[in-house]
Amino acid sequence: MKYRDYFKNKKITLMGLGLLGRGVGDAVFLAENGAELTITDLKTDAELTSSLDSLQKFENIKYTLGRHDLKDFCNADLIIKAAGVPLDSPFVAEAIKNSIPVMMSTALFAEYTPARVIGITGTRGKSTVAYLLYEILKEHNAKTKHRAFLGGNVFGVSTLALLSEARAGDSVVLELDSWQLQGFAGIHNVKIPERSEGFSPHVSVFTTFMPDHMNYYAHNMERYFADKAHIYRFQKPEDTLIVSEQVMGYIKKFGPKPESKIIVTGPRDVPDSWKIKILGEHNRLNIALALAAAKAVGVPEKTIEKVVAKFNAVPGRLELVRTLRGVDIYNDTNATTQDATMVGLKSLGGDQKTVLIFGGADKKLKADDLVSILSDYTKALVVLPGTGTDKIKSELETLSKKMLVVYVKSMEEAVSVAWKHAVVGDRILISPAFASFGLFKNEYDRGDQFNDAVKKLS
Repeated sequence: MKYRDYFKNKKITLMGLGLLGRGVGDAVFLAENGAELTITDLKTDAELTSSLDSLQKFENIKYTLGRHDLKDFCNADLIIKAAGVPLDSPFVAEAIKNSIPVMMSTALFAEYTPARVIGITGTRGKSTVAYLLYEILKEHNAKTKHRAFLGGNVFGVSTLALLSEARAGDSVVLELDSWQLQGFAGIHNVKIPERSEGFSPHVSVFTTFMPDHMNYYAHNMERYFADKAHIYRFQKPEDTLIVSEQVMGYIKKFGPKPESKIIVTGPRDVPDSWKIKILGEHNRLNIALALAAAKAVGVPEKTIEKVVAKFNAVPGRLELVRTLRGVDIYNDTNATTQDATMVGLKSLGGDQKTVLIFGGADKKLKADDLVSILSDYTKALVVLPGTGTDKIKSELETLSKKMLVVYVKSMEEAVSVAWKHAVVGDRILISPAFASFGLFKNEYDRGDQFNDAVKKLS
């Protein structure tokens, strides 16, 4: 079935418009392909102004904003659920009760695209691997008529809309979080159209597996892994799964056992002679994973080496944004767990020359290990407010007896304080270890506010 035929004249409820651009792109694509679209979001029209402005020209869209309405979930042909909407939503349940398929846009794309799909997941590293692999494929495909695309969990990109661009012979790299992967198995046993089972990419990469999103998964790591495992669960023997040794251990522990060809790789598989710009042993692992995936789809090693040599950090992931008066300033806003922040600190070195900006909203994750090493790796802490910060207040008070700990109320104040206490040879690092919600719209907003404040330094 062609995707245009599938969407044309269908009554579709798009659940979750949001402000990241992905929902808007989905809406534009569906409207342009003739769907009778209802958009519903818990945010009000005032909160969604920037997104709604992009949709003004479409007469085949109606809205339910500031709330959800059950009628939008019982009189439709299809519900497209945003990744952040919980599976146990009563509105999803209403659709299922009425035998209405509930899908997710990235899974719909993967079902209908004729292009080769390469999926990347993992608790940490998936963005770097996805962006690096995309750059490698762009370089490789530049000599052919084929193209490379990047989608999935990418800011501002509607993966669904790539259906109108990606062709047979093209490659699409999808960065996939655990929520997006839920859609690859179908929702509540309502399967992907025309399939008796779910879908996994033909080439899949599973980078790392660590505690995260425990506020959603109720501290159940096996549940979290089960969603991640959709990256390979439906692969066939002719498909390829590329994993780190750490992830292989969890596959053996939790299952299911892959039916596809398995490649286990690590930092040792990156040639010592390669020039690498991105910092840290974790990034050598990321390069190894991208190297294995690129080789699996026929990219020569010379091409891979060339791209690796010029590849810079992904925005918001240990990204050097400025060097000012001998102080390096790094943006690691996407480090939303203690493990990620610890990796960032260790990558920069244990010389106590880092002024760390951290803190934020609680994700039901422990921070004990991070707190225990802060005095070894940092000279000062600049602490942002949030429910997660509140949980470690007593530990921070203890730390303040032997090092500088400053509490701030905004990003602008945080950068100002950090700059005040940095000297030549020091570095400023934002690596929050907690979620962004409360003080910021999301981690992208947090990173943007940090970059804006850094630009103002003189």
